[in-house]
Amino acid sequence: MNNVAQTVLLIAGGLDVHKSFVVVVIKSTNEDGTVKTVKKRFSTFRSDLEDLRDWLLQNDCHHVCMESTGKYWIPVYNVLEPAMKEVRVCNPKWLSLVKGEKDDNKDAARICDLYRNG
Repeated sequence: MNNVAQTVLLIAGGLDVHKSFVVVVIKSTNEDGTVKTVKKRFSTFRSDLEDLRDWLLQNDCHHVCMESTGKYWIPVYNVLEPAMKEVRVCNPKWLSLVKGEKDDNKDAARICDLYRNG
């Protein structure tokens, strides 16, 4: 039996949303099967969220996923939704992120992996 996860989305982004900043990881699978990862941090000011949207589009990323962290996801969603093919907001319990040592980059990458793999 094959335990390797099937990649559903070749390019997708995972967002770890906080009150004053968002950490974004984009993963893309190349034709040869290698995975390229880029990450960046943005503040939650409107102009920076617009920069986030533009950066995602520049990286050909039209599918993103984030946790529904309090109410902080709402402005991010409002800026991204009109420009993306899909903005998925998930219950943190569904994402089953590893508890304990918090690392925003790892959390964003984990969200991205779970989303890309369906």
